[in-house]
Amino acid sequence: MTFTTTPPSLPELPELPELSERLWEVAIGRDEPAAMRLVTAAADAGADPEALLLDVVAGVQHRIGVEWAAARISVADEHAASAITDRVLAALAHHRAPRQQHTRGRVTVACAEGEWHVLPARLLAEVLTHRGWQVDFLGGHTPTPHLVAHVHQTNPTAVLLSASLPTRLPAAHNAISALQSIGVPVLAGGRAFGPDGRYAHALGVDAWAPDAREAATLLDQGPAQHHAGQRRQVVDDLPHLTDQEYTQVTTRRTALVKQSLEALDARWPAMRTYSTAQRDRTTEDLAHIVDFLAAALYVDDAELFTTFTTWTAGILSARGVPAAGLLLGLDVLAGQLRDFPRALTFLKTAADSLQSRSDHTSPGITA
Repeated sequence: MTFTTTPPSLPELPELPELSERLWEVAIGRDEPAAMRLVTAAADAGADPEALLLDVVAGVQHRIGVEWAAARISVADEHAASAITDRVLAALAHHRAPRQQHTRGRVTVACAEGEWHVLPARLLAEVLTHRGWQVDFLGGHTPTPHLVAHVHQTNPTAVLLSASLPTRLPAAHNAISALQSIGVPVLAGGRAFGPDGRYAHALGVDAWAPDAREAATLLDQGPAQHHAGQRRQVVDDLPHLTDQEYTQVTTRRTALVKQSLEALDARWPAMRTYSTAQRDRTTEDLAHIVDFLAAALYVDDAELFTTFTTWTAGILSARGVPAAGLLLGLDVLAGQLRDFPRALTFLKTAADSLQSRSDHTSPGITA
């Protein structure tokens, strides 16, 4: 007797927007098993690995951030959903989907020192692995000396450096200069490097990419080797740093935050009724303002600081906090920086932008 069997049919592959919507629903619903089943079924059905990584997983993670910023989900929701997307990414990384053999060479993917937003770099590492590169993924917050030591040991074709927060630009610049000094080209990516990669180019990278696909394509083409015979000094790339405003703001950070908090106490009566937790959050907000101001001074771009303050105002507004508090914070900080013309200009530009978006009157800043 002869038996015939019918091979099992592959699961139906949904369109990417539908798949993304489904993943969002189960991630925000904290249903990790459902998320795993969803993406592995799509991979089994032949979904393009890069599309799953970049259009579905990364797209859902971006949506999580947008929903948190709009106060439509809580911090706990954001953390839980992000943890699920992280584990989904790990599952896809170990899926049996075919990938090219390691024939293209070896590269290093790392986050700049102090940068803990790992997902963009991890997605890039997976894309490069699928395209046949041997990838050393060093994860978040890679101190520059350790990155350089690793490169000495492994001799990669290039280092792909990721940074999401502009406050990491000085550390990224240090890494770029150190790597190029030993003849290793650097390809930069991530939101920290600004629209069109303007800050990446200012810091002298060999190449910049707006996303993982473009980074992989540039790498396939071969980044130009950097032929500097010795490490360039920071001021060679950024001559405005000779005015020492960036250095003074960073070294005085703790005092600036403390003095600004005291000034807020004197000028904003509502603060006198703040709980300890509210005062702690106000202190953190002031510290972020100082840090982003310093980053703007480093690259000499007022738009970097204005973008941050506008985003912060949106976050506060979504949580029912009036922008007047932020404007007052900028004003009291300006009071501590009277002898810093570039810093005062940046603070005034940001305050003017906030005032133009609001209907109330608030203290102005005189540059």
